[in-house]
Amino acid sequence: MSENKSAPGGPRRYGPALEKGYQFVLWLIPTVEKFPRTQKFLLGDRLQTTALDMLEALIEATYSREVVPILRRVNLMLERLRVLFRLAKDLRYIDFPKYEFTARAVDEIGRMVGGWMKGARTEGPAS
Repeated sequence: MSENKSAPGGPRRYGPALEKGYQFVLWLIPTVEKFPRTQKFLLGDRLQTTALDMLEALIEATYSREVVPILRRVNLMLERLRVLFRLAKDLRYIDFPKYEFTARAVDEIGRMVGGWMKGARTEGPAS
C-alpha cells in the first residue's frame, strides 16, 4: 500500500490497484501528447478519458462498501483501453515497446481488480 503524506489529517492509504492506475495515467498523459495533432483530440482524448474514468472508479471503490459493481465497470474500462491502445499501435501512434508496456500495465491492474473483486465476494457485505 502506498501513502499520500500530503492528505489532511495524516497519511492516507491506497490499494495497489489505485496506485498502479495512478501511475498508468501519469505515464499516459505525456504519451498522448506525442500523438499526431489530428489524433490527439480524437483517439488520444478517448484514451485519456477512459483512463481517468478508470482511475475515478478505483477511487470510488476504495471508499465504497459495495465494490463489486464498481470493479466490474473498471474491468470494462480496462478492456476498452486494451482495444484503443491496440488501435493506436496499429495506426503507429505508439511504438511496440510502449504498446507492450501498456498491455502489461493494463493486465496488472486487471489482475489486481480481479483479486479485489474475489476478496470482496468472499468477505460479503461490510457490517
